[in-house]
Amino acid sequence: MARVNPVYTLKPNEATAAGRKKKFEGIANSEYKTTSDSPTHFFPENDSVRTDGVLTVSREAKEASLYPQWLPTWNPELKFVDEPAFNHVDRGFFADPELRRLFPQNGKHDIKKLTPKFGSVVEGIQLSELSNDQKDDLALFVAQRGVVVFRDQNLKDKSLSEVKKFGQHFGPLHIHQTSGAPEGHPEFHISYKRSGRTRSFEKKVSAMTWHSDVTYELQPPGTTFFGILEGPESGGDTAFADTIEAYERLSPTFQNFLSGLRLIHSAKAQAEDSLARGSIQRKKFTSENVHPLVRYHPVLGKKSIFAKAFGTRIIGLKQEESDLILQFIENHIATALDLQLRASYEPGTVVAWDNRRALHSALFDFLPVDSVRHCFRITPIAERPVGSREEYENWSPSNEERTVEEWEQLYQNGIPGSEILANPHSVK
Repeated sequence: MARVNPVYTLKPNEATAAGRKKKFEGIANSEYKTTSDSPTHFFPENDSVRTDGVLTVSREAKEASLYPQWLPTWNPELKFVDEPAFNHVDRGFFADPELRRLFPQNGKHDIKKLTPKFGSVVEGIQLSELSNDQKDDLALFVAQRGVVVFRDQNLKDKSLSEVKKFGQHFGPLHIHQTSGAPEGHPEFHISYKRSGRTRSFEKKVSAMTWHSDVTYELQPPGTTFFGILEGPESGGDTAFADTIEAYERLSPTFQNFLSGLRLIHSAKAQAEDSLARGSIQRKKFTSENVHPLVRYHPVLGKKSIFAKAFGTRIIGLKQEESDLILQFIENHIATALDLQLRASYEPGTVVAWDNRRALHSALFDFLPVDSVRHCFRITPIAERPVGSREEYENWSPSNEERTVEEWEQLYQNGIPGSEILANPHSVK
């Protein structure tokens, strides 16, 4: 049985922002250390188990929360199968190319670029009030800019059903295999970083984990929304990197080489980590999928690097060879500061990004005296990743997906031609 740590016990005069800050200052000066640096998994040393077997955060944490309806739960009995394959038609295809419905002339909005090619900050637009036509423009705008930071949003104050309806405009909502979700609403991914000292740096000098979300799925997310509920006064930002620009900086020879490669993505490690923590695995689905290392974006008509995320090995290569290429890509993105931006959070901030062209990493730089970092993610599913326009046009949900073994067979004599990669039945 999980225990409740007494440092979360709040007196009546502490159930305010000022009271919580004073309480956390006391925590920082005590011997207490949080042993959970995973913001998505249940953690027995901090959290609780209800009499019905549902895993939750502690009672004291609930009492301290400004948004208890958004707190995570983990129900071991709630099981899902994966979303069936489907033809995703991106809403960006229906946008006004000039974005005039989203940003009308003389409108009361303000747009600032975070970098010349990547990222924008928008004020004066309320996401919850957008029409369907405006949402279509939004899908194109997010694809074009990669990351868009919206200030002063009220999604967090809407009902969870209303927020789900907003997200479903962009595609079916993903259900995560292990993360917590508000009770009765498994379509939300909740990131709940508990207060207290961090152990992130006890065994590592950096907690950066560049990734695109749940790439082990057959059809990973596209346009994604991440909103802050509670957070520190400063820090706890999200770093983003532009993988279209990262690809375009490579030499044509290396671009062609990488474009022919396929990477195995696996859900196994994430599931095993969750179960080892006493948490859950709520989905039964294909634990491995093979995706192109360089991905074609159907709306933009551009290519981006789609690694490493949950990738394990490049098809046709030995492990050391695969690791060498993946390490180069990781270093290329991590060290090129001019590919990156840092999205900061203020009360009401919602960050939208395109998982097909942006890698991201949470930043654990906030102090232990700060409050929890409590956020929600709306995660619409997009198309099956493909390497070219031809492959995009040839893919169908009725196609029988190649197994890892069939991909290995396809690559046994080297990188196959693009016409073979675009043919879903070439090894049948």
